[in-house]
Amino acid sequence: MRILGLLSFVLLLPIQTWAEDMEIAKLFSNAGVTGTIVISPINEGKTFVHDDVRAGRRFPTASTFKILNTLVSLEEDVISASDTLEWDGVSREITEWNRDQTLESAFRSSCVWYFQELARRVGVAKYKHYLATSGYGELHEPLNETTFWLDGSLKMSATGQVEFLKKVYRRSLPFKDSSYNSLRQIMLVEQNSEYALRAKTGWATKSGPPISWHVGWYVGYVETRKGTWFFAMNMDAPDQSVLPLRQKITREALRVKGIIE
Repeated sequence: MRILGLLSFVLLLPIQTWAEDMEIAKLFSNAGVTGTIVISPINEGKTFVHDDVRAGRRFPTASTFKILNTLVSLEEDVISASDTLEWDGVSREITEWNRDQTLESAFRSSCVWYFQELARRVGVAKYKHYLATSGYGELHEPLNETTFWLDGSLKMSATGQVEFLKKVYRRSLPFKDSSYNSLRQIMLVEQNSEYALRAKTGWATKSGPPISWHVGWYVGYVETRKGTWFFAMNMDAPDQSVLPLRQKITREALRVKGIIE
């Protein structure tokens, strides 16, 4: 009876299959980079993956954490979508950072100083709470409240990113609709008559000792007439010159699988 009950439960779950995809593998090979990508539908269907071992390996979240960080900051009322934070006048390496920022402009340019200010307002205790309730990544302590998503203290896998994004899309995490609505607008990268693409880049780099890592991220989802697909790719990214490949490979992968044109 127990076995029959377990089988019945399994049969009620959404059916998803995983497959190593040679078309997608070729995209990474042609680009000359090492990485992984997971592309998964919201419900049942085939999940395409290149390098399933790496897909399950955790890497520093870098600026992909700004997806959850945006929800947390809005939920805790440390900022609103219409607020502007004044630039402190310190010249930084990214030109777009050297001006006043809204939540949307800071998200799009991955403005570090802006989100570090939000982090100070949120505080470590609140972050630990939301990381736990969201099932987000793996956190190692001690942590610095203004750098933990950049310095390797917070890590996540590509498969974990996809599962988190599905929770965000389903609004199954403990956030207000207004927070979700603001994030949805802020994440929008491209919209046309065929699809809407919402995503976030990330780049974390550290040269040892004792550990070196250089990883670029692109995570998000695309809504089409045929359904909604979630994706998370990461790749070795030792310098900025290869970073455009994050979006390029992801878009090519979505195209070869017939998700976008």
